[in-house]
Amino acid sequence: MDVGNRTILTEFILLGLSTDPQWQLILFGIFLTVYLVTLSGNMTLVILIRIDSHLHTPMYFFIGNLSFLDFWYTSVYTPRILATCVSEDKRLSLAECGAQLFFSCVVAYTECFLLAAMAYDRHMAICDPLLYLSSMSPSLCTRLVAGSYIGGFLNAIAHTANTFHLSFCGKNIIDHFFCDAPPLVKMSCTDTKVYEEVLLGFVGFTVLLSILVIIISYFHVLLAILRIRTASGRRKAFSTCASHLVSTLFYGSLLFMYSRPSSAYSLKRDKMAALFYTVINPLLNPLIYSVRNKDVKEAFWKAAKTIRPQK
Repeated sequence: MDVGNRTILTEFILLGLSTDPQWQLILFGIFLTVYLVTLSGNMTLVILIRIDSHLHTPMYFFIGNLSFLDFWYTSVYTPRILATCVSEDKRLSLAECGAQLFFSCVVAYTECFLLAAMAYDRHMAICDPLLYLSSMSPSLCTRLVAGSYIGGFLNAIAHTANTFHLSFCGKNIIDHFFCDAPPLVKMSCTDTKVYEEVLLGFVGFTVLLSILVIIISYFHVLLAILRIRTASGRRKAFSTCASHLVSTLFYGSLLFMYSRPSSAYSLKRDKMAALFYTVINPLLNPLIYSVRNKDVKEAFWKAAKTIRPQK
């Protein structure tokens, strides 16, 4: 479409992580392996939490929902990465780009809210253990998860609509592995000042509000742990919370990507940073919440024994 002397873009070309054919094959093998491990790890955790009655607690309810979310999280990005590595046709229509940005925003915003809910759960478990099960009732847990998804969808709608309100012109090459806001802003032929302020508002409010909930929750958790008299009790309480603190890396990568003006964007650097919250984070979560978790390991071996053929 021509507007004045400028051609408005209706499709894009994703370069992916590398344009070297040999590297593309290597990356395809790496990301296929990571994708399969991520899918199997997250779904295994979801199934274990579903079938083992000992894991029917608020904490594992949230962990199961996080794993379910990460299952879809990695599926938003990795199939496109794999296709870019092996396909000569790297074109992406405007509608496909918008769909990928929308669903990536849904999972990212939802995970922000869900991690905050998990921090609140740990706060209630450590600071008020006698009333924990009654306070964190199934209905409240369900509302917190549902609220996370609703917040994710509403933020994603606003984020995507705000992005595609811009017009894109010039070269249609995106030096990235998925349709993300920063490279699209670089291609905009309209003023992006208002857009960047709105984007900063959405991301800043969501991330900072979630971080505030996490900081307050874990501050009270830390005080409660310090009041525990036995060293074994302190270790047990801290171990149930330590894995959740890794979520700060997720928030940090989001702030790094979206809280800067477009003049500070470095697509090659940002492409590497984006790998953390799009590919690495969904891989790490099931490992973080299961490898060092006695209850999950016991549930896994019990399930393995039930499906093992009897001699």
